[in-house]
Amino acid sequence: MLSQDYIALEEKYGAHNYHPLPVVLAKGEGVFLWDVEGKRYYDFLSAYSAVNQGHCHPKIINTIAEQAKELTLTSRAFYNNKLGPYEKYITEFFGYEKVLPMNSGAEADETALKLCRRWAYDKKGIPENEAKIIVCLGNFHGRTITVISMSNDPDSYKGFGPYTPGFIKISYNDLNELEKALQDPNVAGFLVEPIQGEAGVVVPDEGYISKAYKMCKEKNVLFIADEVQTGLARTGKMLACEYENVKPDILILGKALSGGTMPISAVLADDEIMLVIKPGEHGSTFGGNPLACAVAVSALQVLKDEKLAENSERLGKIFREKLGKIKSGMVELVRGKGLLNAIVIKPSNGKEAWDVCLRMKENGLLAKPTHRHIIRFAPPLVITEEQIYEAVGIIEQSLLEINN
Repeated sequence: MLSQDYIALEEKYGAHNYHPLPVVLAKGEGVFLWDVEGKRYYDFLSAYSAVNQGHCHPKIINTIAEQAKELTLTSRAFYNNKLGPYEKYITEFFGYEKVLPMNSGAEADETALKLCRRWAYDKKGIPENEAKIIVCLGNFHGRTITVISMSNDPDSYKGFGPYTPGFIKISYNDLNELEKALQDPNVAGFLVEPIQGEAGVVVPDEGYISKAYKMCKEKNVLFIADEVQTGLARTGKMLACEYENVKPDILILGKALSGGTMPISAVLADDEIMLVIKPGEHGSTFGGNPLACAVAVSALQVLKDEKLAENSERLGKIFREKLGKIKSGMVELVRGKGLLNAIVIKPSNGKEAWDVCLRMKENGLLAKPTHRHIIRFAPPLVITEEQIYEAVGIIEQSLLEINN
């Protein structure tokens, strides 16, 4: 079968809820992907930062193989011999007292919202059903009904109402709006991405996160960081919040927690917050399964042992510097942190970001546009300096070809 055959099958039998680039991938290793015809590509999306450790990392794949032979799932109806050691490892890794394991990033966000609301009633004394959570315009926390209720993107929420109440929407990177919203005594939490990934790698002003955290503390409001995309070494630190020495009250992780091999997410908090949830009040059949626990430990060990945060910080600076020197009228702005970066595209000759991504695909590099005029670049963190130079060459060549 050829690429068009596989694409035709998806078109006929699959829901049309995605609009993929026309490439059919069959193999991955490190920073590279291969299509069914055998053509090799640089992966500059990393499954939306889920593959920080590189495709099919040998240590993680070996862990899967070994654990899958022993035990994969028991549900939380029973104890298993992998969950406790994993919980100890990840809580010590990030400096929290407790972890609640889930699967997808959206589930972890929902878990954080439930924790925040219950804490508001049990600890802060907010009247039942009156708790409010502040969120930012331009956010992306997933696709569930409650999460899209926080969105201002019509593609996410239009036609799916009625929506979940209890959210105050403010502008991102605006401390004045945050200060005003915090005046409401029924505010329980502030949910924020340290960098807005899906919005197009929007980096807030320096000091925004630390000042927002301080303002929340002054009002006894929980600071909740969604680091599903920005965490796990992607931005040059293990957590993006570390750039401003902020330890969130609730930390949300996902994506690369499995090295891109399976859905694993986690919510971390200290006892005062986490223990408001009692048995039977929240859970997941697959959350904390033995296979996921073993894989997550391996994935975190790879990040640490291979110094991928340091690699991300160093190569990210080189990448942005080189992108900034591309002489193309289509490059309006380059922004990012670590190896989470984006270019803002100025349409030229009727060509937009999608067209640039199609040309990059032809030239051997895969990336995906967001909001029609932004291209996000997020390669696996195992990429080398030499590979960065080669990738920038492909990006430059593609932009120049499109612009002619």
